[in-house]
Amino acid sequence: MSETTNTTTNTATNTATNTATNTATKSNQPSSAASTTRKHTALPKAQILIEALPWLTRHHGKTVVIKFGGNAMIDEELKSAFAQDVVFLRHAGLKPVVVHGGGPQISAALDRAGLVSEFKAGLRVTTPEAMDVVRMVLAGQVQRELVGLLNQHGPLAVGITGEDAHTLSAVRHQPVIDGEPVDIGRVGEIAAIDTGAIQALLDDGRIPVVSSIARSQDDDHVYNVNADTAAAALAAALGAETLMVLTDVEGLYEDWPHSDEVISRLTASELEKLLPELSSGMVPKMEGCLHAVRNGVTTARVIDGRVQHSILLEIFTDEGIGTMVVPDETTGES
Repeated sequence: MSETTNTTTNTATNTATNTATNTATKSNQPSSAASTTRKHTALPKAQILIEALPWLTRHHGKTVVIKFGGNAMIDEELKSAFAQDVVFLRHAGLKPVVVHGGGPQISAALDRAGLVSEFKAGLRVTTPEAMDVVRMVLAGQVQRELVGLLNQHGPLAVGITGEDAHTLSAVRHQPVIDGEPVDIGRVGEIAAIDTGAIQALLDDGRIPVVSSIARSQDDDHVYNVNADTAAAALAAALGAETLMVLTDVEGLYEDWPHSDEVISRLTASELEKLLPELSSGMVPKMEGCLHAVRNGVTTARVIDGRVQHSILLEIFTDEGIGTMVVPDETTGES
């Protein structure tokens, strides 16, 4: 009788123990519904990455020249977003080159020095005294800040000016106003480019940051060069895939000021016809785009630098933003 009782008791005990163990085990396993919910929550991130895949493939290993300017240079959040975008390009397998001006900073420094800021034909009149300030601001202030922002993400950016290694050589530029050439001081027109130093930095995995100052080709002075022009010339000389110009507008407007419709795409010939009608501020940007696509650059894009991450939106999404200029189609092309 005692043996039967012990057997029954042990059986009951084992059954209870196994039931409790199985219940605990099941409770520690995620339900299929919860698992499905987590996967669904993450799915939009995967879709974004997949959308970027063809663009990553297309641009991998290609050089992209970016002209940094406008509000993106003076707004802290925009500057930070710009640096993130450029570093993202580098880690995504592209080869970004940044060219910058510094109009607002130069004007502020000239004011502090008691020097007048004057513009003719859309270009800054640059006296020898003003040139000293321009050089100091571009190479010693704007470039240093931009290099510092980029290098917060790793030892990537290296700052140079067009003077270094004869990267940019220029001659005096004299614009024609009302049929007469006008002296605007030490403003240069690019005459020669040596891409050796920039290419060496790219080959080493660095991000060159180039200040738009050029050595003189015919004397011992230096020239202030329009950053839009410098970026376009460098893009052509480097055989870049893309030139990107950041501006304070959405792109090239179709019929400004009567319409705010942005032209999303146009050919070199179509742009050339529009040039005489453009505002003075847009002329050097669009002339730069025209020069680039007529000298081997696949696309030139004018994008709104007031939009955070506008570079990534333009390169890695189907929609894109801004205005894209492409070469004229040749015979046999669709």
